Amino acid sequence: MSKAQQLSDQTFKAEISKGLTLVDFWAPWCGPCRMVAPIIDELTEEYRGRVKVAQINVDDNPNTAMEYRVMSIPTIILFRDGQPVETLVGAQPKRNFVARIEQHVGQGASA
Repeated sequence: MSKAQQLSDQTFKAEISKGLTLVDFWAPWCGPCRMVAPIIDELTEEYRGRVKVAQINVDDNPNTAMEYRVMSIPTIILFRDGQPVETLVGAQPKRNFVARIEQHVGQGASA
Protein backbone atom coordinates (compact mmCIF):
# COMPACT_ATOMS: atom_id res chain seq x y z
CA MET A 1 0.00 0.00 0.00
CA SER A 2 1.26 3.43 -0.92
CA LYS A 3 2.26 5.98 1.72
CA ALA A 4 0.68 8.73 -0.40
CA GLN A 5 -2.83 9.92 0.38
CA GLN A 6 -5.44 8.30 -1.86
CA LEU A 7 -7.83 10.72 -3.56
CA SER A 8 -11.15 10.26 -5.35
CA ASP A 9 -13.28 12.33 -7.69
CA GLN A 10 -15.26 13.37 -4.59
CA THR A 11 -12.29 14.42 -2.41
CA PHE A 12 -9.92 15.77 -5.04
CA LYS A 13 -10.76 19.50 -5.07
CA ALA A 14 -10.82 19.85 -1.28
CA GLU A 15 -7.53 18.02 -0.84
CA ILE A 16 -5.56 20.08 -3.39
CA SER A 17 -7.08 23.44 -2.44
CA LYS A 18 -4.33 24.65 -0.07
CA GLY A 19 -0.57 24.70 -0.42
CA LEU A 20 1.50 22.47 -2.65
CA THR A 21 0.12 19.06 -3.61
CA LEU A 22 1.84 16.52 -5.88
CA VAL A 23 -0.72 14.18 -7.44
CA ASP A 24 0.18 10.92 -9.17
CA PHE A 25 -2.50 9.92 -11.71
CA TRP A 26 -2.06 6.14 -12.02
CA ALA A 27 -3.73 2.74 -12.52
CA PRO A 28 -2.89 -0.69 -11.06
CA TRP A 29 -2.30 -2.30 -14.48
CA CYS A 30 0.22 0.38 -15.57
CA GLY A 31 3.83 -0.85 -15.58
CA PRO A 32 5.46 2.61 -15.60
CA CYS A 33 3.12 3.60 -12.73
CA ARG A 34 4.52 0.71 -10.67
CA MET A 35 8.05 1.96 -11.48
CA VAL A 36 7.18 5.45 -10.17
CA ALA A 37 5.36 4.19 -7.03
CA PRO A 38 8.50 3.81 -4.85
CA ILE A 39 9.57 7.35 -5.82
CA ILE A 40 6.14 8.68 -4.82
CA ASP A 41 6.52 6.92 -1.45
CA GLU A 42 9.97 8.47 -0.95
CA LEU A 43 8.66 11.94 -1.83
CA THR A 44 5.79 11.45 0.64
CA GLU A 45 8.31 10.90 3.43
CA GLU A 46 10.88 13.50 2.37
CA TYR A 47 8.39 16.35 1.91
CA ARG A 48 6.08 15.53 4.85
CA GLY A 49 4.80 18.78 6.34
CA ARG A 50 5.86 20.82 3.31
CA VAL A 51 4.19 19.18 0.29
CA LYS A 52 1.15 16.92 0.29
CA VAL A 53 1.73 13.85 -1.89
CA ALA A 54 -1.33 12.03 -3.19
CA GLN A 55 -2.44 9.51 -5.78
CA ILE A 56 -5.63 9.10 -7.78
CA ASN A 57 -6.55 5.91 -9.61
CA VAL A 58 -7.75 7.02 -13.06
CA ASP A 59 -9.81 3.85 -13.60
CA ASP A 60 -11.83 4.44 -10.43
CA ASN A 61 -11.93 8.25 -10.81
CA PRO A 62 -12.28 9.10 -14.51
CA ASN A 63 -13.88 12.53 -14.00
CA THR A 64 -10.82 14.09 -12.38
CA ALA A 65 -8.49 12.53 -14.95
CA MET A 66 -10.67 13.91 -17.73
CA GLU A 67 -10.84 17.37 -16.16
CA TYR A 68 -7.04 17.63 -16.09
CA ARG A 69 -6.69 16.05 -19.55
CA VAL A 70 -4.67 13.08 -18.35
CA MET A 71 -4.10 11.08 -21.54
CA SER A 72 -1.11 8.98 -20.50
CA ILE A 73 -0.17 7.53 -17.16
CA PRO A 74 1.64 8.02 -15.01
CA THR A 75 0.98 11.74 -15.11
CA ILE A 76 2.21 13.66 -12.09
CA ILE A 77 0.76 17.14 -11.59
CA LEU A 78 1.98 19.60 -8.99
CA PHE A 79 -0.79 21.89 -7.74
CA ARG A 80 -0.45 25.14 -5.80
CA ASP A 81 -3.62 26.21 -4.00
CA GLY A 82 -5.75 24.12 -6.37
CA GLN A 83 -4.11 25.27 -9.61
CA PRO A 84 -1.78 23.05 -11.70
CA VAL A 85 1.74 24.54 -11.90
CA GLU A 86 3.84 21.62 -13.24
CA THR A 87 3.09 18.44 -15.17
CA LEU A 88 5.37 15.45 -15.70
CA VAL A 89 4.26 12.58 -17.95
CA GLY A 90 5.75 9.09 -17.88
CA ALA A 91 8.18 7.29 -15.62
CA GLN A 92 11.07 9.59 -14.74
CA PRO A 93 13.98 9.57 -12.32
CA LYS A 94 13.40 10.94 -8.84
CA ARG A 95 15.66 13.93 -9.49
CA ASN A 96 13.17 15.24 -12.07
CA PHE A 97 10.35 15.26 -9.52
CA VAL A 98 12.58 16.80 -6.84
CA ALA A 99 13.71 19.57 -9.22
CA ARG A 100 10.10 20.51 -10.05
CA ILE A 101 8.99 20.41 -6.42
CA GLU A 102 11.98 22.46 -5.26
CA GLN A 103 11.13 25.20 -7.78
CA HIS A 104 7.89 25.74 -5.87
CA VAL A 105 8.68 24.86 -2.25
CA GLY A 106 10.45 28.12 -1.61
CA GLN A 107 7.46 30.16 -2.75
CA GLY A 108 5.68 30.15 0.58
CA ALA A 109 3.75 26.92 0.11
CA SER A 110 2.93 24.46 2.82
CA ALA A 111 0.96 21.25 2.95
